[in-house]
Amino acid sequence: MGIKAFATPLRYPGGKGKFSHFVKQIFESNNLLDGHYVEPYAGGAGVALELLFHEYASRIHINDIDPAVHAFWESAVNHTEDLCRLIYDTPVTIETWHKQRHVLANLEQHSVAEVALATFFLNRTNRSGILKAGVIGGLSQSGKWKLDVRFNKDNLIPRIELIGRYRKRIQVYNLDAVELMNNIAPSLPEKTLIYLDPPYYVKGSGLYRNFYEHDDHVLIARTLESVKHPWIVSYDDTKEIREIYKSYRQDKYFLSYTAQEKKKGLEVMIYGPSIEIPDQGLEKMAG
Repeated sequence: MGIKAFATPLRYPGGKGKFSHFVKQIFESNNLLDGHYVEPYAGGAGVALELLFHEYASRIHINDIDPAVHAFWESAVNHTEDLCRLIYDTPVTIETWHKQRHVLANLEQHSVAEVALATFFLNRTNRSGILKAGVIGGLSQSGKWKLDVRFNKDNLIPRIELIGRYRKRIQVYNLDAVELMNNIAPSLPEKTLIYLDPPYYVKGSGLYRNFYEHDDHVLIARTLESVKHPWIVSYDDTKEIREIYKSYRQDKYFLSYTAQEKKKGLEVMIYGPSIEIPDQGLEKMAG
């Protein structure tokens, strides 16, 4: 079965799909092959899907506290045909964009399927995939690119169909990350890697519907003190984050990303105490 270069159907600010090569090395260096893989902040879940499709992980656990993002994954995994049909039948127009924006602003009034469609539609038509951002090309659609430039149904629907074929090996949650680590992670097999990619410390409020204050970041670090499984954490590189995680090994690296404009951001990878760091580290992977 051929796997496309980008397995996830979602665009995501700070998306970590490029990390898949490094995380595969983590699996190999730490005897985790055929184990479980957990993303408490799944977002686009690019690394998780890559590990699953290429048979590094036997089972993946996708969690996101944002009910809109959770609705997409719940539908993509467990109601695949229905979601694909909705996407196929939905015209990619500015009128539809307004309708889907209204759905996300009034989640409680809509079904999981409707929220899933709205999440996917806005993710593919908004600038940089940010659900709270404006539409590509502007409301007047007078920009160089139009709202359908990232909405190739012939490419995207097969990605979702592939996810559905793996549904028996994918678990979807809608929990707070701390709750997931305290209540779900302890029951997972010993061969389990947890990869946390929390909201950015500095620009999180501008990128995500759910973002953290300083004390939230501290709570994550404290929660990790009692997590028995191997874990890694990636963040934007700030002195506050380096201080919070000062007792752990850290690597700085550059990650290319797009959020309004293409640029490179300095980030930091933090390693749990039991992690064996691969010989070919982030320096050779990032850039």
